[in-house]
Parts: sequence; C-alpha cells; structure tokens
Amino acid sequence: MSDNSQHTVTEQHPLKPFLPEWAKILMLGSFPPGRERWSMDFFYPNFQNDMWRIWGLMCFGDKDYFVIPGTKRFDYNKIVDLCQQRGIAIFDTATAVRRLNGNASDKFLEVVEPTDLGALLAQIPQCKAIVTTGEKATDVIVERFATAKPRIGTSVRICIDGREFDFYRMPSSSRAYPLALDKKADAYKALLPLLK
Repeated sequence: MSDNSQHTVTEQHPLKPFLPEWAKILMLGSFPPGRERWSMDFFYPNFQNDMWRIWGLMCFGDKDYFVIPGTKRFDYNKIVDLCQQRGIAIFDTATAVRRLNGNASDKFLEVVEPTDLGALLAQIPQCKAIVTTGEKATDVIVERFATAKPRIGTSVRICIDGREFDFYRMPSSSRAYPLALDKKADAYKALLPLLK
C-alpha cells in the first residue's frame, strides 16, 4: 500500500510574517494557495478569496475598496497601509505543508511544520488577540495549546508563553465556506474594537 504523502512535495511558506510592531491582533490562516492563484505578493492573494472584500466592507463600506479597478487583482499598497495603520499582523499556522490533493483546500493540507507562534508573538508585544480565519488554522491552535475551540464569531482566553490572549475564530474567507459576504463581514466586525 503506498503512502500518498511520500509522493507529495513539502512546501515551505513563501511569505515572511507581516508583523507591524504595534500590532493589536495576529490574524492566522492555514497556508497560501499555489502561486498560480496569486493576484499579489501578500496574504490571502487569491482573487477568489474574500478576505480583502470583508475588510473593505468592514472599514470602508465597500467590498471592492481593495480591488484595482478593471482588474482581477488586489491593491497590495492599500492592504499593507490598512494593516500598518490598524495594527493587523498576519501569518499562517503552518510554515511547511504538503498538499495531498494538489490544490489549496484546507481539507487536503497536511501540516508538516507548525508555526512557532511564541516567536511571532514575542515580536508584537502589544498584541491582545489571535484570530484564526478558517477551520484548519483553528484546529492547529486548539491542538497545539490544548484550548477550547471557540464557536465561529466568538473567542476564548488562551495563554501562550505566559501571555493571555483572546483567541477568536472567524468564518473562513474562502468562497467554499457557505456564508454570505456581508454575514462574514458582520462576524469580523467583532475585531474592530480591538484595533482602536
């Protein structure tokens, strides 16, 4: 019987953690899609992913605020500006993975090397909350830190390296997740008070 994972390449994370030193929240996904799906060199780069539409709705009342008009690309500079100004740090819960089905689906993502969250959090001393943006990312945190799994749109308290955080679980920004865009944005609005 052959083991699928033996024939699958281990991928290292293609991006450096985005860590503004005054970040108030650390947003964690699972792992970026393959580069052929990228519309920019930043997190949530797939134009089909709704993360930046969610933030556009939340902060500017416009789902297309971060879309470059007339293209299928997100505006990297506008997104980085938002994250810098609001104090949003971003990375993923895995630094190395295998794609067992050759696609970006979390269901077929095997975490080979989980991210050293303590090392990330040490670089953002004002961070008060950890936010997962999908099931796989949530499960990695729950297993790693033996914590309760928050219901979608809610948080639980978590302790990492002696620091207390609110651990929020948000709905996935993937179009595969069956929730309307405005409802996803409503759930993410729980984060806005943390960013003041």
